Amino acid sequence: MSTTKKSILLIAFVLLIDQALKLWIKTHMTLGQEFSVFGNWFLIHFTENNGMAFGIEFWGAYGKLFLSLFRIAAVIGIGFFIRYLIKHKAPAGLVLGVSLILAGAIGNIIDSAFYGLVFNESYFKPATLFPAEGGYATFLHGRVVDMFYFPIIKTTWPNWIPFVGGNEFEFFRPVFNIADSAITVGVAYLLLFQRKALFHEDKK
Repeated sequence: MSTTKKSILLIAFVLLIDQALKLWIKTHMTLGQEFSVFGNWFLIHFTENNGMAFGIEFWGAYGKLFLSLFRIAAVIGIGFFIRYLIKHKAPAGLVLGVSLILAGAIGNIIDSAFYGLVFNESYFKPATLFPAEGGYATFLHGRVVDMFYFPIIKTTWPNWIPFVGGNEFEFFRPVFNIADSAITVGVAYLLLFQRKALFHEDKK
C-alpha cells in the first residue's frame, strides 16, 4: 500500500472514530453529565470547549472566529506539507505522524464549523441533530466536544507550600477528545521517533 493511501486511511479512521463518539455524546448526554469507565480514574465527562486548549477564550465572538480561521489555515498548511513529504519520498512514519496531527485538527474544526449549525444546546437534555428551530450558533462559532477525563490524583497542597498551600490539586484536570489525542500522539511520535527525518525535511 502506498504512503498516500496509508495517510488517507489513517486520517479517515481518526475522523470516523472522533466524530462518531462526539455524535453519541451530543445525542445521549447533557453538559456536565458523566459516567465511570474505570473506577474514579477514567470518566466520560461531557463538556464543550468554546476556545483554545483547556477552554481558554479571548476576544469574544471575534476571537472565536479568528481561532476557527486560524485552524483552517493551519490545516491547509499541514495538508500541503504532507503532500510535499509524499512527493519527496519522505519516510512513511514521518508522513503518518503528520497525518495524525492533520486528522486531529480537522476533527476539532468540524465541531467549530458545523456543530453550532446542526445541534441545539445540551444544557437540560441531550442535543437533537438538525433541530427544527435551528442550531445553537452560526457557522464557525460552534463548540468542540470533549469527554475523556482522568482525575487520577485529587489531593490538597500542603499548607507550607508558598502561594498554593491549602489549594486543591488535581491530576489530570483537562478534559479532551480523540482529535486532541491524535494531535498529541502525532507530535510525540514525531519528536521521539522521527525527529531526525522531520528536521532534515524542514532544512530542505
